[in-house]
Amino acid sequence: MLKMFKKKGEQVFAPAAGSLMALADVPDPVFASGAVGEGFAVVPSEGSFTSPVDGEIILVAKTLHAFGVRTAAGAEILVHIGMDTVKLKGEGFTAHRAKGEQVKQGELVISCELAEVAAKVPSMVTPVLVTNGKDFAIAQTELGADAGSPVITVRKK
Repeated sequence: MLKMFKKKGEQVFAPAAGSLMALADVPDPVFASGAVGEGFAVVPSEGSFTSPVDGEIILVAKTLHAFGVRTAAGAEILVHIGMDTVKLKGEGFTAHRAKGEQVKQGELVISCELAEVAAKVPSMVTPVLVTNGKDFAIAQTELGADAGSPVITVRKK
């Protein structure tokens, strides 16, 4: 079974409805450079942010602008909702899950009033990153993925 995982990898889905974009196109140099991790981004069309993978919630930022999920294989996926949203200190966001909880891909983790939050920050572009790149690599990227289809496949190095 371990051989099967290594060959297939883990699929990571978009955490929100919207259009997909390359990480290099994110309007923030830290994210665009890959300094936080490799991945992709979503321009959300609604304010529901779901888990991109099955796993354990390992982070829900105090300001509710980001969350992280660790898969059973150990890949750590960070969802960072918007740019400069940390400065809102949680205003406009609602947490539906907490650190330590198990989630399935597609389950709601954080929601926000998208128009309200978007009016207060430079961009709602949402990076989705593999933050433990020393252990995991992106094996495949599909920025043309339809809703409900995986965007990236992550494999253990």
